[in-house]
Amino acid sequence: MKHLSVFALGLLFALSLPAQNKVPATVLQLQQQEEGMRQFAEAIVNANETADRAIADSIFTRALVQALKTPYSFSYPFDSLTTISRLYAPDSSFRIFTWQVMKDFTYYRQKGAIQFHTKDGSLKLIPLYDNSPFTDNPVDSVRSNQQWIGAVYYNIIQKTYNNKNYYTLIGYDENDARSTKKWMEVLTFDEQGRPVFGGRYFNYPADETKPPQPAFRFCMEFKKEASAKLNYDAELDMVTFAKLTSESGEPALHHTLVPTGSYEGFKWVSGKWVYVPVVREVDPRGNINPPKEGAPRRGDKPLPRGS
Repeated sequence: MKHLSVFALGLLFALSLPAQNKVPATVLQLQQQEEGMRQFAEAIVNANETADRAIADSIFTRALVQALKTPYSFSYPFDSLTTISRLYAPDSSFRIFTWQVMKDFTYYRQKGAIQFHTKDGSLKLIPLYDNSPFTDNPVDSVRSNQQWIGAVYYNIIQKTYNNKNYYTLIGYDENDARSTKKWMEVLTFDEQGRPVFGGRYFNYPADETKPPQPAFRFCMEFKKEASAKLNYDAELDMVTFAKLTSESGEPALHHTLVPTGSYEGFKWVSGKWVYVPVVREVDPRGNINPPKEGAPRRGDKPLPRGS
């Protein structure tokens, strides 16, 4: 009887919550669907054969869309899908799913979708189509979901300017056998609620290690074996990123770029990410010198192959 009373109290508490926060009657269904998807989500990354990864991606994509059609699925976290990035916007107006499929070590494609919060719990979903293999200059234009420059996102920063929301996405792309890319891109929504990727939001000096201006999104490309940070630091209220240098003295060859130990940054000012030249430095013995404006506290946590 004691257990029954606890259950009854829990049920009454759940029923007293606002509609979007109720535990839906279909939560068991979502759990079962998630369990069915998990093996395919893992196979997208871990399967040895290209064909097997492609089949797993196809099955997973269809299963995910079917699961998201479940009423109030927006609140369901899909926590066990560890090879799939699932990020909520800070204001919970949308969340974005992203993942990548490797054809071979020279070719990767990103997949994704944006799910919007709806008052009635119905599904509003916009797919993202990776257009990066078909463009010579991925930083040169504003893009729609149909021409998305693919990335697996690991952070969303929300800023405002003139009463409009701007969502900065930070993600990675394993790119090819020689280099990795990390992306920083501003996402907005037009009057019809359609996503708009990129814009004139970046102000930084010319540098062979960075995309040429005008740049509608920011890209770091560096040597495959290197580890270069790019992420938001809440304490500094800045995006900080590793300063890069060429091992061979050829900065135009981005697969030769490695971190120097110094950090640069961007500060949100009047609707733009404004460049800050030095955030912190590391001396030759590896000691972090006192920062000029504070030191970054967190590095990014991408989803590595084999996780």
